[in-house]
Amino acid sequence: MLDWLFKLAKRETRSSGSGYTAEIMAARESYISGRSGVGELTATVQSCVTLWENGIGLADVSGTELLSRHVMSMVGRSLALRGEALFVIGDDRVVPASDWEVRTRDGEPTAYRVSISEAGGGTTRTALAGEVLHFRIGADPVAPWIGTAPLRRAAISTRTLQAIEAALAEVFEFAPLGSAVLPFPESPRPDSEALQRSFRGQRGRILLRESVFVVAGGGPTPSADWRPSSLSPDLARAATAEHLAAAQNSVLNVYGVLPGLVDPKSAGPSIREGQRHLAQWTLAPIAALIAEEASNKLGTRIELDVMRPLQAYDSGGRARALSGVVQALVQAKDAGLDPSAAAKLVDWRLD
Repeated sequence: MLDWLFKLAKRETRSSGSGYTAEIMAARESYISGRSGVGELTATVQSCVTLWENGIGLADVSGTELLSRHVMSMVGRSLALRGEALFVIGDDRVVPASDWEVRTRDGEPTAYRVSISEAGGGTTRTALAGEVLHFRIGADPVAPWIGTAPLRRAAISTRTLQAIEAALAEVFEFAPLGSAVLPFPESPRPDSEALQRSFRGQRGRILLRESVFVVAGGGPTPSADWRPSSLSPDLARAATAEHLAAAQNSVLNVYGVLPGLVDPKSAGPSIREGQRHLAQWTLAPIAALIAEEASNKLGTRIELDVMRPLQAYDSGGRARALSGVVQALVQAKDAGLDPSAAAKLVDWRLD
């Protein structure tokens, strides 16, 4: 008799939009879509990835021997394409992981299930957060344990670049470039086919059609009928070059590469400014994140410097600035001032 009371007491539970399942699905979708973009197949993206890979791989590492140049190059390439990189800490080396699953607490990773690639097949192992180096950039507050690649953050520009280059590839592969419609008077079909084969070139061929025979006027074929017509697509009217350049510049800016760095008309000063911008505003912050993660996990102070190896500065201007600094310190000391206090006035730091 009291069954109806128990039925009323039961509450139906449903998953909400901000529940655990929704968060996991959103994080997994971001993880998968961030790696499946076809924009990374373009030369523009690969050029930016190479700059990241070589710039981070050339960085000076102090405080550990585990972060070799080979490891740092893999870190740079993985961050450029995937937005994150994970390495399992070993006794004398770090092992790169191809895939992983993470368990978090308060948004911070606590444990990993990592997959290690092998020549004969991959292996899987479990590791705590302190046993791995997890480098990530562009982390979102919704899923701070997942990095975001630059291509993922600029998906529209990436798809635009990919669509334009794919369209151009199809045009040059399938379009009848160099082909034309050539008027030809009435003649037997074998003669037309023989003449058509004789005009066949390396690219495209001449298409033949019979001229219009004017019967009503009783006169010859109009001159407009003998004008050849080209079948090559008019790409200039579609502004393909302008759209392609705009899409390429957008992708370059996402990677922190100034368009002038790859412009054929750029001179030495523009190239140096492009290198300085890439090193200071893109690679140096990433190197700081890598050094912080490595310092926390390896238990020692680790520093990374990308400015000195890349020489992303004006050598002459830096030498003149150093000369001015030394002269100012000498004058401050002669005047009885503390050099450290004088340096703080202009935001200099003397170690």
